[in-house]
Amino acid sequence: MKELTFPFDNSYIIKNKKKIKKALLNNNSVRIKKKIAVLCGSTANDIVSALELFLLDYGIEPDFYISEYNKYWEDAVFGNPELEDFQPDIIIIHTTSRNITELPESFSESKESVIQRINSQFEKFCQMWEKLERFKCPVIQNNFETPLLRPTGNADFWEIHGKTFFINSLNIRLAEYAQSHENFYINDINYLASCFGLEKWHDSSYWYMYKYAMSLNAVPEVAYSLACIIKSIYGKNKKLIALDLDNTLWGGVIGDDGQEGIEIGHETAEAEAFEEFQRSVKDYKKFGVLLGVCSKNDESNALLGLNHPETVLTPDDFVSIKANWNPKDQNLMEMSSELSLLPESFVFVDDNPAECHIAESQIAGINTVNFKTVQEASYKLSRSGFFELTKLSSDDLKRNDMYIANAKRESQKKSFADYSEYLLSLDMNAVIEDFKPVYLQRITQLTNKSNQFNLTTKRYSDTDMQKVFESDRYIRLYGRLSDRFGDNGIVSVVIGEKNNDNLSIDLWLMSCRVLKREMEYAMLDTLVSECKKQNIRTITGYYFKTPKNNMVSELYKDFGFDLVKKFENGDSVWKLDISDYKNLNHAIKINESEYIQNG
Repeated sequence: MKELTFPFDNSYIIKNKKKIKKALLNNNSVRIKKKIAVLCGSTANDIVSALELFLLDYGIEPDFYISEYNKYWEDAVFGNPELEDFQPDIIIIHTTSRNITELPESFSESKESVIQRINSQFEKFCQMWEKLERFKCPVIQNNFETPLLRPTGNADFWEIHGKTFFINSLNIRLAEYAQSHENFYINDINYLASCFGLEKWHDSSYWYMYKYAMSLNAVPEVAYSLACIIKSIYGKNKKLIALDLDNTLWGGVIGDDGQEGIEIGHETAEAEAFEEFQRSVKDYKKFGVLLGVCSKNDESNALLGLNHPETVLTPDDFVSIKANWNPKDQNLMEMSSELSLLPESFVFVDDNPAECHIAESQIAGINTVNFKTVQEASYKLSRSGFFELTKLSSDDLKRNDMYIANAKRESQKKSFADYSEYLLSLDMNAVIEDFKPVYLQRITQLTNKSNQFNLTTKRYSDTDMQKVFESDRYIRLYGRLSDRFGDNGIVSVVIGEKNNDNLSIDLWLMSCRVLKREMEYAMLDTLVSECKKQNIRTITGYYFKTPKNNMVSELYKDFGFDLVKKFENGDSVWKLDISDYKNLNHAIKINESEYIQNG
């Protein structure tokens, strides 16, 4: 919803939250349901109301538990029957600098005494976090915002008794805790308060009257930040930035001005601005965001600009370059198809508002960034939370290379008349085994990101996956695929629950970048083999229809399963007797490659 996309109108959201919620609920989008406990150090009802809007817009339907005012610590440490019965999927601890209780009382206190106070304050929070581990779910903790008042002026930052010094020291400890603890995330309200403006954030009248720890107008900012973390946890980040060229990656028009005439580099202020924008875009690539080009240009001119001596982004940085005179929305859809990515996972950046409007009108779910200056483009990309980072796997760091290798595979395919010969030419090797601790993070990440080749679209948190990993009720398989062009990483996951001599498939998914390579057959062959070892005779498969997974509606039929029941909503149940099963995969060698086993 446009009203909920950054930059949004805070006042409008606060005044129209009921109307916005009604519009969101009238949208028949498929949403995942999550229970969210908010433990409050100050009044948080409006934050929860705004958070609900942003989450609904992200495809997450929340059910909330809200603690009584300033009972966050008691609920966490001593328990509360209502909270215990609620069994949250996520816990938010909404505290602010108003909840700091250990500040120095006088300037006569020793340095040792002040440090002890900081440690004591931190340990109080640690005790709470450790107690909350009983819920085995992600915890989101606010850090602490910079104070508005500084009695000693600049010394408040560095002097041992300063409130700013105390808060900064505490925030460092929170960051270190997050670095060393899985499923623990920081909501950086210190940054939000700075962006909002400390004078506007610290409106004490709201505290005195309503016990709001910040201005009411800042509430949507806090809620949006929390929503970005939550949607990232559940795999709803964007995946690709598609970029215009002229007056977006450089100043000027390459077709008119030539390579020597465009603005990029250090010669002028405008050139430096575009170079800085390119550097900011390349920062996203560093943690796995894909980059593409979508430009109305002759391809030769586009490549000339991308090979400028001062450019930061070169053709090798992009997984797809669409430079032609076709409509941009058409190019974006072709890019989506070629990369096997949903177009709604794209962010399109263009200086032309008309092009952004057309893309939004023609492509459901795509986000656009329009701007008047490249500085504005950088800021919008940053604040929009499209690529909020909560987990980073080794596969994320290699994603760009994986998609570029995929383009080489597609190029090779064109030289083969027989598809089977093409598959054999790839020299594919797969490791398909039970889950390993080292891969659990990537496996969990894949369950939350895969939408198209996903039969049940069941989502798992790290804690959920750990429970599956530790239980003997399941047969679990991950699949990792490599070929002559490189390692695709972990691309497929199957989880089945054992019930006497039957296995019920809870999850079957595969990354779309390895479609039509027989990886799904290799996974089934291995699954059947494992079932036979454990005296299982039948496998029951479920297809739960969503707007995005139609491509696998007949997968079980292709596998040789018999249809048991088909429902009016498109869901279906299938069963396979494995007694006479014959392997389907003929193109992939399984568990033979030392390279990918050690990869």
